[in-house]
Amino acid sequence: MTNTLTLLAPAKLNLFLHIVGRRNDGYHLLQSAFQLIDWCDSLTLTRTSSNRIARTNPIPGIAEGDDLVVRAATLLQRGCNVAMGVEITLNKELPVGAGLGGGSSDAASTLIGLNHLWNLGLSRPELMALGLKLGADVPFFIHGSNAFVEGIGEVIQAISLPEQGFIVIFPNRGIATKALFEHPELTRDHAPITIDRFLASPLPHQAFTNDCQAVAMQICPEVKDAIDWITKALPSAKPQMSGSGSSVFAALPSQLDGAGASALLQNLPREWIGRIVRGINKNPAYNSISSD
Repeated sequence: MTNTLTLLAPAKLNLFLHIVGRRNDGYHLLQSAFQLIDWCDSLTLTRTSSNRIARTNPIPGIAEGDDLVVRAATLLQRGCNVAMGVEITLNKELPVGAGLGGGSSDAASTLIGLNHLWNLGLSRPELMALGLKLGADVPFFIHGSNAFVEGIGEVIQAISLPEQGFIVIFPNRGIATKALFEHPELTRDHAPITIDRFLASPLPHQAFTNDCQAVAMQICPEVKDAIDWITKALPSAKPQMSGSGSSVFAALPSQLDGAGASALLQNLPREWIGRIVRGINKNPAYNSISSD
């Protein structure tokens, strides 16, 4: 077995996000549709004979001990009594604090890769249960396909979605998730919908919204700026924030898919980050695991 493995860690979009309640422990109960996209971080895992877990390259603003990839590796090592260690090289392409799930995806790919490198043989549900200890979005990425997600992120039903093109804009300012979910004006009583109702709705699912968006625009006015920018560039689009923000996305009209869509980004404000992406149906991290 090889000592080194390189995996992708894709972003996701929340095609909608409804908050339908709150548990006694403070966790919010959600409904959402998670769409994988082809905008990815990548990480290289190198198995070592010592039990040391180390990140080989600095990530601006993220201390090594706080990095989800290090925490994921440590959780798996301790939970399975692994004597081996790992060196992790994380190449960040996804912006931090953007609501695209980058950190959760990095953690998921770490668990997927180390389960293989350390020859642990854990099932996907077992990895998902571990992942939930790291964050609500981690089980989705381990699950590995587009999904209708409920609860605090642990109730996952696979769904098939078309490989739609999207424009994604990050206005270069993140939002603290804790501040958003503690905001007194956050909607917490959205009536639940059924998965069948969601799947029966026409793309780009304009009947559904992100309950975090109104509060996010108060905390981070750049969210509204990004929405306004997309609306001006694509008047027929319905831009929406992804997750807890602050990235904003919109489905692309078919006639602008491809090179024509890329031209939109030429007028993007200099400090913003924009990408034209496509939806994908499988987490490409699994492409590196020959047995999966």
